[in-house]
Amino acid sequence: MTLELLGDRWSLIVLRDVMFGGRRHYRELLNRSEEGIASNVLADRLKRLVANGLLSRVDDPSHKQKGVYSLTEPSIQLVPLLAQMGAWGRRHTPTTPELAIRAELLEAGGSAMWEAFMDELRAIHLGAEPPPRSVSAELQAAFEKACAVASEIARP
Repeated sequence: MTLELLGDRWSLIVLRDVMFGGRRHYRELLNRSEEGIASNVLADRLKRLVANGLLSRVDDPSHKQKGVYSLTEPSIQLVPLLAQMGAWGRRHTPTTPELAIRAELLEAGGSAMWEAFMDELRAIHLGAEPPPRSVSAELQAAFEKACAVASEIARP
């Protein structure tokens, strides 16, 4: 049944970008997609994810023609699954240290880190009380550090 909802590549990528990339608007999801999602595919996946209760959409108060997408509790509960998928991908597919660092940290952090991240996502997307720990800040700092190291190595 999970594959019925998430079995296509683009649905997982959209959820990943909202969850780990903080992308909440259609334009951000379209323009900052590393995979180059087509606009019609993105629109379809967003509609499908909203219809299936994995995302919610509200009008952006700053611009009535824009929508703000949020994770729902069922999609937040996908964190352990996505962490495991990232760990598997890091071990079995070619990648760079910059792209692997988040998966490495989530794997090493285990369920305690996943729970803390889910609490943070609940605060961001569902209005829950913000937790003391910001896993997203930890992941972003590690990513930026890995990018800086890669940049130093690439310099002649």
